[in-house]
Amino acid sequence: MLKLSYVLRDPTTDPSDNKRSNFARMKTALLVIDMQAYFSEMTHDCLPNILKLNTHFKNNSMPRIFTQHGHTEEELTPPFKNQLVKKWGPSGSIAKDSPDWQLMSPVAKAAEGCPIIHKNTYDAFINTNLSHVLKEQNIGRVLVCGVMTDCCCDTTARAAFNLGFETWLLSDACGTASEKQHEAGLRGFGYAFGEVLETHEALARNEIQQG
Repeated sequence: MLKLSYVLRDPTTDPSDNKRSNFARMKTALLVIDMQAYFSEMTHDCLPNILKLNTHFKNNSMPRIFTQHGHTEEELTPPFKNQLVKKWGPSGSIAKDSPDWQLMSPVAKAAEGCPIIHKNTYDAFINTNLSHVLKEQNIGRVLVCGVMTDCCCDTTARAAFNLGFETWLLSDACGTASEKQHEAGLRGFGYAFGEVLETHEALARNEIQQG
């Protein structure tokens, strides 16, 4: 997985280190985006890191939330009211309850007992209760991973940032259609929004050592 020096920050040299203790008590949630059968070819590199993150959060009794993207029969029928369906067409969209819609087997197992947010656009906060779920648990920080880096992950991470959540986008726990797209998504988010970290960097932070 590529290393983006212009967005990845070294915790040992970050000038905000002296403020980190103020964040230590901030409750953190793992947000796993759209790890579904449709995207399985994009997940070979990121899946092991997502499962590693899930294990850490589960073992420390920290919140884990999963999303699942799909469209109803009505949304897939002309005239198209959903902009994603309008852009990609019914054949390029995920039908709800179809085989492509299902969570990948290891992710489905990881998600047992966790909230699953059903979404129908790039932003997991739109048309869902995700914001309520986070606020109900007093979450102040979200770690975003999954697919696609430059679409649903980036858009949802930006929305989280704009809604007031401290947001980390995990570079090696996200996947997309190409390295070029992956890099573009990380660069844009890291420039203007939250931090872009690798899994081992995030897990080393004191803020998420325990729930």
